[in-house]
Amino acid sequence: MGRLAIIGGSGIYDIDGLEGARWQTIETPWGDPSDKILTGRLGDTDMAFLPRHGRGHIHSPTTVPYRANIDALKRIGVTDVVSISACGSFREEMAPGDFVMVDQFIDRTFAREKSFFGTGCVAHVSVAHPVCERLRQALLAAGKEAGIRLHDGGTYLAMEGPQFSSVAESRMYRGAWGADVIGMTNMPEAKLAREAELCYATVAMITDYDSWHPEHGSVDITEIIATLRGNVDKARALVRGVSAALAAPRDACPHGCDRALDHAIMTQPEKRDRDLVARLDAVAGRVL
Repeated sequence: MGRLAIIGGSGIYDIDGLEGARWQTIETPWGDPSDKILTGRLGDTDMAFLPRHGRGHIHSPTTVPYRANIDALKRIGVTDVVSISACGSFREEMAPGDFVMVDQFIDRTFAREKSFFGTGCVAHVSVAHPVCERLRQALLAAGKEAGIRLHDGGTYLAMEGPQFSSVAESRMYRGAWGADVIGMTNMPEAKLAREAELCYATVAMITDYDSWHPEHGSVDITEIIATLRGNVDKARALVRGVSAALAAPRDACPHGCDRALDHAIMTQPEKRDRDLVARLDAVAGRVL
């Protein structure tokens, strides 16, 4: 049996309806996670919830402790991670209030630690397909059942932030680069989830049209907050639906997310840094 984790983005700082809910402090060798982790059961599904920015929105997109967050979730037995994130849209048809079930990423972040591995224990995982398709399809089905306006597939451009895009950047991302949505937090989160052999999927909640749209001009934070509030109930309905869909006994991931490290570690055993290997106990203990 697996455990489903929800990483809540801007506007989502808790999850309702959990039986036996309690906030737990989880220590990791990568520092403190963004916040305590809320655990409990939703129907027949073991659940965990982590507010990415911390309750009260403490962390900026750059200062989110991504490695600690993913390690902490893996450490408590999480197998599947659903990221819920506020995003801007580069497509007219992807309107504020819509949800996009992302399937690809472009990583433009530059000030974050992006791997658990490094000198003394080198590893290379594939992120050609960074989203677990099994989990993404479960989210699509749950969203349709909840009556949410959904878009099946999309490329998420992750920018460093915390500032929003210039008009020139927005036009480039939308046109030459072919991105569909833009956000600040799903990288390196998705890469780290793959290194930790977790199934990962993103729900992009559209809040605005970024700055490319001739009729909307620049991003207005007050409008974003208003749209976020409207999306919260939709997100909760989606979580309820996907948790029910994942309540059945969990088999091995058909896409190999849970075996991503099988052939990834390059450093020979006798050359591995013992301190780094010790820090990798939760993330890579299966292969180390």
